[in-house]
Amino acid sequence: MAGTTRGGSFRIALGLLVCVATVIVVTPVAGAVPPPPPNPSDNDIAAAGAQVTNGVNQVGALINDVAAVGQQIQQLDSVVAQKREAVNKALVDLQSAREQADAAASAVAGTQRALVASGTAVDQARISFDKFAEQAYMNPGSDSMVNYLSGGSPARSLERAQLLSVASTSQDAALNGMRRAQIERANADSAARRAKQTADATAATAEAKKAQAQSAVSAAESAVNEQTAQRDALLKQRDVAQQRLDAARQQVAGLQGERAAYEEWDRQRRIEELAAAAAVASAAVRAASDAAARERAEQLGDGKRPHTQLDDDPPPHKSMPSAPSRPDGTPAELIEMVVDRAMSQLGVIYAWGGGNEDGPTKGIRDGGVADRYGDYKKTGFDCSGLMVYAFAGVGISLPHYSGYQYQMGAKVPVVQRERGDMLFWGRNGSEHVALYLGNGKMIEAPESGEVVRVTAVRTSGIMPNAIRLIS
Repeated sequence: MAGTTRGGSFRIALGLLVCVATVIVVTPVAGAVPPPPPNPSDNDIAAAGAQVTNGVNQVGALINDVAAVGQQIQQLDSVVAQKREAVNKALVDLQSAREQADAAASAVAGTQRALVASGTAVDQARISFDKFAEQAYMNPGSDSMVNYLSGGSPARSLERAQLLSVASTSQDAALNGMRRAQIERANADSAARRAKQTADATAATAEAKKAQAQSAVSAAESAVNEQTAQRDALLKQRDVAQQRLDAARQQVAGLQGERAAYEEWDRQRRIEELAAAAAVASAAVRAASDAAARERAEQLGDGKRPHTQLDDDPPPHKSMPSAPSRPDGTPAELIEMVVDRAMSQLGVIYAWGGGNEDGPTKGIRDGGVADRYGDYKKTGFDCSGLMVYAFAGVGISLPHYSGYQYQMGAKVPVVQRERGDMLFWGRNGSEHVALYLGNGKMIEAPESGEVVRVTAVRTSGIMPNAIRLIS
């Protein structure tokens, strides 16, 4: 009954959205129609015609200038994106090395416990042997074993031989026990040394990975600073060109036609925004109501070190006993779960390094563009972080680096991409990743200053293969 109520509420909300869209479409916007132009003379028309011809030539040249600058900016953005994702790669490698060091440290602790146990065994064997020696040889009284064994009668001689045999056997047993304990102790010592060497080597590897991550961050900061200066210079050139282009357009006849085209575009834009809002609301309702998906995501993230952690703090305690299993359902149903989780985050701010299995997280510093936008103070997603969150709801764990995500699942030609596939840009997917929605659309966390959005698939620089995790 509760499900029916929620579905009914959503249908009512969707109906209201459609009604609002209808009102927006049919209601004219006050002041949108430009005033009628003045009635020019023949000389004015001739002069305007000459200005139009000159303006068209200027516009054509300026469009080429803006396109050239835009291409250079796109190339810079690709370089910056690749360096940022290289930092994500170093961070993932660092966490792997630390997990190996933790395992080696546990092995050392185990061998140390065995070492203590073998030492105790040696001490007990030595005490037994000393006691035997003290009883046999170190107490020469009238009733001592030495005096007894030295008796002269035949019966005493026979008893002495028997006692000597028993004493020799006991002595051998005590000596053998001590030797076994000593061998066990030596083996434990050797095992402890090997385990310690393994732990030291693994710890050194972890430190090297940490230095690699810090070096990658520094390199990214330096590269971003340099490229940001180039980008700013190019943006200034583009702004100047755009201003000249806008001024030239103001001189071209037929502004009424441009205005009509803009109004038609704006009308379509409003319809699309309302439809997108309805889709987001629907996805958010389904994602929020899927408690099982949230639980699977929490299990995947439980006990992991934060992706951006650079210090040696241990991972948080793992509270859940087992890894999540894939939920029941057809591949199409699982894909819709993934899409719903991604779509439910539309409008969430971009934050470099942000996002995990449970949702958006704070970003990190890069010393350049991300810092200028304050990503380290924002709670949001970067491109690979959004994929981690989307697929966690169906029990699929992804590393927080697009290059590693490109190595998972099945590769399919990008021209054969289907809803729910991941699309990649840059060498081996090292620059960017997005989730394909079908009909030429994708959802992505694009760059600093932007938000999670749905956009048309960009074919420039796209990798020839898409990654399919659900089939």
